[in-house]
Amino acid sequence: MSVSPADLHDAVAAVLDDPGRVTAGDSERDLHSSDLSFHPPHRPDLVVYAVTTEEVSLVLALAHEHGVPVTPFAAGSSLEGHVIPVHGGISLDLTRMNRIVAIRPDDLTVVVQPGVTRMELNRAVGTHGLFFPVDPGADASIGGMAATNAAGTTTPRYGKMRANVLALEVVLAGGRVIRTGSRAAKTSAGYDLTGLLVGSEGTLGVITELTLRLHGIPDAAVALRISFPTLEAACRTASTVVAMGATVTRLELVDAPTIAAVNAYKGTAFPESPCLFVEAAGSEGSVEADVALVRTIADAEGAIELDLERDPTRRTRLWEARHDVAYAVQHASPGRKQKYTDVCVPVSELAPAVAVARAGVEQLGLIASIVGHAGDGNFHVGIAVDPDDAVEIAAAEELGRRLVDDALARGGTCTGEHGIGLGKLDALALEHPDLVPLYRGIKRVFDPRGIMNPGKVVPGGLEGGR
Repeated sequence: MSVSPADLHDAVAAVLDDPGRVTAGDSERDLHSSDLSFHPPHRPDLVVYAVTTEEVSLVLALAHEHGVPVTPFAAGSSLEGHVIPVHGGISLDLTRMNRIVAIRPDDLTVVVQPGVTRMELNRAVGTHGLFFPVDPGADASIGGMAATNAAGTTTPRYGKMRANVLALEVVLAGGRVIRTGSRAAKTSAGYDLTGLLVGSEGTLGVITELTLRLHGIPDAAVALRISFPTLEAACRTASTVVAMGATVTRLELVDAPTIAAVNAYKGTAFPESPCLFVEAAGSEGSVEADVALVRTIADAEGAIELDLERDPTRRTRLWEARHDVAYAVQHASPGRKQKYTDVCVPVSELAPAVAVARAGVEQLGLIASIVGHAGDGNFHVGIAVDPDDAVEIAAAEELGRRLVDDALARGGTCTGEHGIGLGKLDALALEHPDLVPLYRGIKRVFDPRGIMNPGKVVPGGLEGGR
């Protein structure tokens, strides 16, 4: 970085309408030093709150000129260190860019700024009988969800963020503003830069506006919680439901220790055995057909209890239990921190992959929960570790390596939705050794000085001015 933090502060303040939106205060720097991951925090030199695309452009132009690292920040709910400014510089906070620009019900689209959160968006479009389907659980910002190509519980029906983003406005490292895609439902015009920028984790540019697909709120919905005698039986049920062509909206796996933690945290009384949380939504006829199919498959796998909810309030409570898993497992392990990892395998490989994960947890003597988006083969292991116990942390790292090796051997991937960030750099190089040189080349084209979220995604890539 060719400029002192004090001079950088003054230079950035000079280009903003309100100099008070630039701060080097300790509390603000601490708030922007970490995410929800286990990775160590690192303070930025400055926190800058942008409110317009023009301001983002001016800040990035200054940063490019002086070789200052820039790390975009919004809700801070990422799980692989994406928003940690490991090289200092500027944490560019986009939470005040939170305007819903245009709702177009006739086109089933909406235009939003990146700081709008998922729940804010759905409250706004719900008055039109519409909703945005991508649901990672956390009330994440839409810009952050696009930057990490977020997914979640509804992926089997609606896909990840990349499938639901039509167009982007993005500011590149030198301050240039580009627009990709269009309002049209599809395009064959040129390279798919929208698809490239979705999932780029802030390493290629800063997203300042998004055009998204919307969907009609289904006429009917039913939620089911199905308990099984074994984890493998629950996984086999999920893979069979997918193979039989059921159009369920959600198909979620929760293991027995996690159910026990949920009961303790939420006051529920679910059988403390592996279970699936399932939702079927659509027309009355399609919902009933999906429920009947799921029942038949679950019974064949020896399901021990099936709880069906049609009432909207009770369905919401059931899904609250699933969404509160992270809080429940944290509550069950006081004084420990959660180290999360995820992998994704073909759905037919889910049962043996989860069995490998549970066996690894037990062999290494770890405390861990296993939950998964069983409908697409993506599962998560949350490991409760003592941050001061080097042996335990090493065992957690070993489990992560085993999960990645096993997933790749099954034709899967090192991460289904958490992204690469800091934590999966080595795994990406293992999964795609032939593509890493191309990734580096793309990075250099978009960000020649390496200032955009340096240290993330590209193993051994440009390190950003320091």
